[in-house]
Amino acid sequence: MIEDKANSKTENSRRNFIKTTALATAGFMIVPRHVLGGPGFLAPSNRLQLAGIGAGGKGESDIASIVRGGKTDVAFLCDVDDRRAANSLKNFPKAKYYKDYRELLDKEGKNIDAVTVSTPDHTHAQIAMAAMQLGKHVYVQKPLTHDIYEARMLTEAANRYKVVTQMGNQGASGDGVRRLQEWYDAGRIGKVHTVYCWTNRPVWPQGISWPTGKAEIPKELDWDLWLGSAPYKEYVNKLVPFNWRGWWDYGTGAIGDMGCHLVEPPFRVLGLDTPISVECSVGSVYVDEFKRAYLPESCPPSSHVILTFAKTPKTKHEVQVHWMDGGIKPERPEELGANEKFGDNGVLFIGTKGKMICETYGKNPRLLPLSHNNSDHTKITIPRILNQEEGHYTQFAEAAIAGYGKIQLSSPFEIAGPLTETLLIANLAIRGTDVQRRDAAGKINYPGRDIKMLWDKVNMKVTNFDEVNQFVKREYRKGWTLGI
Repeated sequence: MIEDKANSKTENSRRNFIKTTALATAGFMIVPRHVLGGPGFLAPSNRLQLAGIGAGGKGESDIASIVRGGKTDVAFLCDVDDRRAANSLKNFPKAKYYKDYRELLDKEGKNIDAVTVSTPDHTHAQIAMAAMQLGKHVYVQKPLTHDIYEARMLTEAANRYKVVTQMGNQGASGDGVRRLQEWYDAGRIGKVHTVYCWTNRPVWPQGISWPTGKAEIPKELDWDLWLGSAPYKEYVNKLVPFNWRGWWDYGTGAIGDMGCHLVEPPFRVLGLDTPISVECSVGSVYVDEFKRAYLPESCPPSSHVILTFAKTPKTKHEVQVHWMDGGIKPERPEELGANEKFGDNGVLFIGTKGKMICETYGKNPRLLPLSHNNSDHTKITIPRILNQEEGHYTQFAEAAIAGYGKIQLSSPFEIAGPLTETLLIANLAIRGTDVQRRDAAGKINYPGRDIKMLWDKVNMKVTNFDEVNQFVKREYRKGWTLGI
């Protein structure tokens, strides 16, 4: 059992007693564990006791992937929807099941070592914070949080509570991003000044009105628990289990879904921090001639965001990162042949001496023109993660067993937090396009559509357009708190 911070002294005493007694009994002869239990045997004290919160969909695969590492037992499962939890309950019949994560943590905290959080974006922070405050290690799906404030608080909490953390952007453990970094460090493309990241997301409805009419809540779903900290609304069809991504109350749009996979490579390769400014344009929806729809609850159908970052030791000058979603792509690189694929999702680095490109997760990294790859002899200098994306899960389990600070992870909150903040700063600009003002004559205008927003990292606010700061830290529904 991994140490529970609340009972650390008692647990340490217990362990020391057991260790001393065992050594005495064995005549101070230390016997290798594999001799006692056969090849691959792990003593019960070296197995991770896991609680999977969010057991269906991505949660189902997250839990299964951690278990495949061979060092984890699924002790508890939690989901607000019995339908979504069904497969995980079948796969792990010994796991005790809860619907409310608060009840789970309250009753079973002493029996849990680590928690996976694979729920809608708007519930990540509350669950993760509650687990960390109990001294539990946490694996949280991307994006880390729904709000910028939440991301900052979780990042600080991980250090404060000394727990192992990992965000679910598996590409951070892949070979691809490491190869990109080696090329860049070797000077293959010079100093990067511009990066383009693009995606075909959203692949769910966005730029739409909230559904009308009342729908019946499925008997397997606890709707109030699903809403959590979000404002109360009546249940509507086709929101659960996936289309919540396109609504600001619950999701973070296309960049929330794919940004952690596509912006992570430039973030890591170039050593970026949160941006100093952000500007954007979004796709419009028209409901009549010259009548643009006003849909502030829904993310737009497409967007192009420009994030400007201060110079770093690896860039020597400011860098612009362009985010494009809804199928919008940057100009095709002239070095790419007419029939060579550009891809629906990708990242393009433009340097002073050349270009390089990759796909989602940093996969399939290539120098441009592609012929340059045939003669590439850049040395491997960065250690690889065994099994790459799958190893992202094993890495977390092994780090949790070893204890805080013993194993370096690919996406701990100290890295995942600023990356998530960056994506959510982009969303400030996107949401700012729907902020309304009325002039003296009562005419509505949209001042956030044509400005560059300046970001103050220390104070977590836009300094030249205060209306968007309401989205930095949202107000939780009564009865819900971040617990700090």
